[in-house]
Amino acid sequence: MNLMWLRRDLRIDDNPALIAALQSGPTQALFIATPEQWQQHDMAPIQVDFIERHLNLLAEQLAKYGIPLTVLTVPNYASCTIALKEFCHTQQISQIFANQEVELNECIRDRQILAAGLNLTLYEADVIVPKGTVKTGKGDMFHVFTPFRNAWVKQLQQHSIKTSSHPSEVLTHYQSIRAEKIVLEATKKSSEKWPLVSDIKKHVMPEFLQTKHADYKQYRDFPALKGTSGVSPYLAIGALSSKMLASQVLQHVPFILDNAKADIFCWLNELAWRDFYKHLLFAYPNLIKGITFSEKYSNLNWPNSNEYFIAWCEGRTGYPLVDAAMRQLRQTGWMHNRLRMVVASFLTKHLLVDWRLGEQFFMQHLIDGDFSANNGGWQWAAGTGCDAQPYFRIFNPITQSEKFDPDGSFIRKYLPELSNVPVKYIHLPHSYLAATGQSECYWPAIVEHSQARQIALAFYKQQLGAPENDSNARN
Repeated sequence: MNLMWLRRDLRIDDNPALIAALQSGPTQALFIATPEQWQQHDMAPIQVDFIERHLNLLAEQLAKYGIPLTVLTVPNYASCTIALKEFCHTQQISQIFANQEVELNECIRDRQILAAGLNLTLYEADVIVPKGTVKTGKGDMFHVFTPFRNAWVKQLQQHSIKTSSHPSEVLTHYQSIRAEKIVLEATKKSSEKWPLVSDIKKHVMPEFLQTKHADYKQYRDFPALKGTSGVSPYLAIGALSSKMLASQVLQHVPFILDNAKADIFCWLNELAWRDFYKHLLFAYPNLIKGITFSEKYSNLNWPNSNEYFIAWCEGRTGYPLVDAAMRQLRQTGWMHNRLRMVVASFLTKHLLVDWRLGEQFFMQHLIDGDFSANNGGWQWAAGTGCDAQPYFRIFNPITQSEKFDPDGSFIRKYLPELSNVPVKYIHLPHSYLAATGQSECYWPAIVEHSQARQIALAFYKQQLGAPENDSNARN
């Protein structure tokens, strides 16, 4: 009997480990829940619930092919080896098939399992282009995204995307069974507002490719609009395959790889960014330990005002776009990508709070929490990461608001206390509120933008011994 060990690959489509197991013989599936480990890794309760819902969907899909799915619960990764060994003995499992996870603790767990003598074979299912294959001419990992993307595109041009077979293509004889209800014994928060991946594949992605994909670049930065695909939560838990998505885009727009600067390439470019951060973590596994990618930033002495950090977490900074974004995160478990950049820049450069605190807070709340992407995004914003924005680039939350939420629709949705503020004042409403006797309805600005910007520049220059020229700064 073979065992398919499910992790962050909760799908039957393009699941190489599952197909290898089925091709090798009779198979059953296993998911090991590790609530204490999840807590240590700051997994958001909404993501735990999302995983539970997709485990139940997957159990039903596997049951149609006569494949039972069992869930074991152990405290942490250290307990996995004993539990897995006992399960294999009881179920007479001879081979274990699984898709690799790139994070350091997960890699250590797998090495311990192999050291215990279990027959574990690992496959790759979390990237479009294999990790470690996109390299510079010297054979190193790219440290800048654009040349990485160009080499990534070249590989796609030279080698067509090959997705794994579907179980129905492998199994010729099977008898359906009954799927048992799965309940994860861990802290959860309802994810019911997010549809199951079956609906995404049936309705959302076809509509996106047919009607929204071409306009993605034009509308993706406006949080009040539904201009994005919204698939990040499904990619984060492996309910969707990034390789399959890329394949669908190439089928829809066969010439898309010919010009990476074209507007229509923009959404595929986001999948390339996702690959970039996975490849980066594969090449530099110690990023999981909270180190800065750029060594010169490793000893930044962040002031870390607890008052500022709490105000940022609670959406009480006095900057409407920042506060609305933080409320979106806390209420929905998701935040628009443009706003992730804005609030991360605000925390690190307006408030001078360590990016690691923001990174942790995001993971504790995001339904699409993924370490490599989250770490890469936060280090990008703080200027400490690989191909990061320079330290002197500091987003102006007011002009960002005026540009990407011009009529204040997004702000009003999450800050109803500002619903009656005219558009002219919505992006920084304090003068209007004071003049109309409504000052008590909204928080004062926690810092003044221009002053905070100068303090941030001085902080980075002092810490880094940087030259005084910041003429390339952008607000």
